[in-house]
Order: sequence, then C-alpha cells, then structure tokens
Amino acid sequence: MLEAQYDQWLTSQFASSGGERKRRLEEERHAEDIFLKKVWWPAIGHLEHLHAEFEVNDYKDGPRFLDYAYLRKPYKICIEIDGYGPHHRDTDRRQFADNLMRQNHFILDGWTVIRFSYDDVKNKPRQCQQFIQQLFGKLFSLAPETNLTLQQDFSERG
Repeated sequence: MLEAQYDQWLTSQFASSGGERKRRLEEERHAEDIFLKKVWWPAIGHLEHLHAEFEVNDYKDGPRFLDYAYLRKPYKICIEIDGYGPHHRDTDRRQFADNLMRQNHFILDGWTVIRFSYDDVKNKPRQCQQFIQQLFGKLFSLAPETNLTLQQDFSERG
C-alpha cells in the first residue's frame, strides 16, 4: 500500500513544484526516502499534509528548503534528516552558524522543528516513530477533528 500511495504522492509533489524545488525532488533523496519508508509510514500510515523539499523564505528573503513540511492547521512542522558528514563534519564555521540561525528563524516564524540523524533513521527507526507519535499526540490531542484512540486501533485489528 505504501508504494502506491508513495507514487501518487510523489507525482503530486512534482506537479506542485517548479524551479529549484523540482530540481531537488529529482535528485537522489536516499535519507529522505528511508525516513518515509522506515519511520513516517509505520508511524503515521499516510502521506497526507506532508510536503517534500518545501520552500520557505528566510529572514534574508532567500529561499530555504525543508526536507519535509507537515502542514496541518494550526501547526507547521519542519522535519530534517541530517547526515553527520554534510551537516556537521564537512561544514565550516560560517555554514554552521548559518544553519543554527536558519533554525532559529523557522522557530520565530511559528515552525516546530524536529531533526533526526540519518543514523537514527536507518538504525533506530522505532525510536524515531515513537517520537513522531508522541509529538502528534501532544500537538493534536486537543484538536476536535482528531480521533486518536487505542480502542479504535484494537477494534480494527479485531
């Protein structure tokens, strides 16, 4: 079921993109795809409200791209999957400072920012799944349109 929904979701992502976002979607997205398959899908079970390579303007009025944005009112959740090399080991001081300021500005703009290491996504997916489920439970537990009950889950397995 994931593969069919993934193909449909990816097609809609391409259809709603252009320019740099489309180019990024066409690139190899190994870590991001592993996140979808090993973490997101088992934890959430659908791709609704999830956007890949989501473009936002930063405080310098330049484009920034989020690995994933989960947009469901009233929340904006930024999800980043960070490899050790490109995000830490291979950065210089300017890039390091810019990355921290980028995250700070997302928070000021009302984003909830969560970050996973590539290693955790690959080797500890259940821990990442639990974090997302806990976050959603915290954020959406008071929303009247959300129905998160264990009773429903058990009765469906019947």
